Amino acid sequence: MSPRPLWLHPVILAAGGVSLAVLVGLNVEAFFYGTDAPRLLAAVMFADLAVVGTGILVAALQVLRADRVSAQAREELSDSEARLAAVVETAMDAIVTVDGAQNVVLFNRAAEEVFGYRREDVIGAPLERLLPQRFRGVHRGHVRRFGEDQVTSRRMGDATALAALRADGSEFPIAASISHVTLHGKPYFTVILRDITLRKQSEDMLSRQQQELRELSAQALEVREEEKTLLARELHDELGQLLTALKMDLAWLRERLPAAEDRLGDKARQMSELLDQTVASVRRISADLRPLMLDDLGLADAAGWLVEDFARRSGLECRIDLAPQELLDAVERNIAIAVYRVLQESLTNIARHAGAKHAWMSLELSGGEIRLEVEDDGRGIAPEDLAKARSLGLKGMRERARYLGGELEVSRAARGGTRVVLRLPLQAERPSEAAA
Repeated sequence: MSPRPLWLHPVILAAGGVSLAVLVGLNVEAFFYGTDAPRLLAAVMFADLAVVGTGILVAALQVLRADRVSAQAREELSDSEARLAAVVETAMDAIVTVDGAQNVVLFNRAAEEVFGYRREDVIGAPLERLLPQRFRGVHRGHVRRFGEDQVTSRRMGDATALAALRADGSEFPIAASISHVTLHGKPYFTVILRDITLRKQSEDMLSRQQQELRELSAQALEVREEEKTLLARELHDELGQLLTALKMDLAWLRERLPAAEDRLGDKARQMSELLDQTVASVRRISADLRPLMLDDLGLADAAGWLVEDFARRSGLECRIDLAPQELLDAVERNIAIAVYRVLQESLTNIARHAGAKHAWMSLELSGGEIRLEVEDDGRGIAPEDLAKARSLGLKGMRERARYLGGELEVSRAARGGTRVVLRLPLQAERPSEAAA
């Protein structure tokens, strides 16, 4: 704020008022008695001339002061505009401003580099020149609706990819934000944008690499499942047959031992018990590697047997609700394997970490997907445990689900334990097939 002129000081104004009152009085007296008092008339005329001169001088000083203040304001405005122009010109991002008719009114140096146009070639031209043909109509409507909203700025393309058009006709991806302001009753829209070609290429490359890793992981899982199946078959068929034959031979031998040989009889009985334990272990290992009933009898029986065997070995009270058997048995082999493995891993985690007393499972089909839910009333799982580098079981389950086009959620259950939910489409579409 500029300082107040000295002549506007209250004391000076009061003195001026008194002087003016005295001068008016003298002029009145000179009007009535001036002819009889020539000296008084001359003094009054001199005082009037002095007051008029002083008024002219004060007015001239005020005009000069106003001109000086106006010039200073114009200089400050010019400096501000120059600073703003310098900021716009040196900005790393392209800045484009259009008027209400969406004609370009500002185009900074970064925009020239990004689009390949000279500024004079773009100023006054429609903004559509900078957009691919397929986006022009939609963009015009979006800008018009944005101008009608109360929001003054927002990001562009939050849900869709944005692209712009260079002078050579090539398209490139952009990240942009838009703002609008009204000056002198006219709307102006400013777009600040950045060429994200390199970022998009890096994201695409990262996505491809992640997809390749998922496919490699899935292939490794498939090979692993095939090896487990082969090993389980060999354990069940080859080793199981040999152990059965050995058990039959041992039974034949026990029948022919002399009754008086108690020590031999006890030894043969111990050998028979050990052989029974070995047969049971072989069956358990074979089932853990690959339950043959999953191939022979289907998902429903395999899941039911797995839960029953888990309850027997762990001592937990378990309950499983299954969809109709004919529906579960019709599930594709790779989907059935994934569901079985997730159920198996979930039960293993309950036995190792949950400290639970009860577990509930459900397996249902609806809406073109199969849904497995496993819940316990144990201590639950902390968020930091989900991110542990050694949580390979959870990571493996997620990768299985993601590769088959589904998802796996691990959260805290309403009963306080852990809740695992697996969703898989019944018609599994692998990412590589979807890309093709």
